[in-house]
Amino acid sequence: MVSHMKTTLNINDTVMRELKEEAARQGRTMSEMVEAALRALLRHRAPDTGLPPLPEFSSGGTRVSVADREALYDVMDR
Repeated sequence: MVSHMKTTLNINDTVMRELKEEAARQGRTMSEMVEAALRALLRHRAPDTGLPPLPEFSSGGTRVSVADREALYDVMDR
């Protein structure tokens, strides 16, 4: 069983005119043309690459050893 959903789209007048002309030229309905275009768009979308890589930067080196608690407190108090 095939189901279809009716919907309303706002389409630029020029694009609509071109769609209507192309559908007539191909002997297809505008709905068929729009559905085919949407299917092609969704089929060829870029693959999900996940999250972008985290930025890398140079901190200029360590200022204090985290193992030296007193030195660490001194730097944090500044």
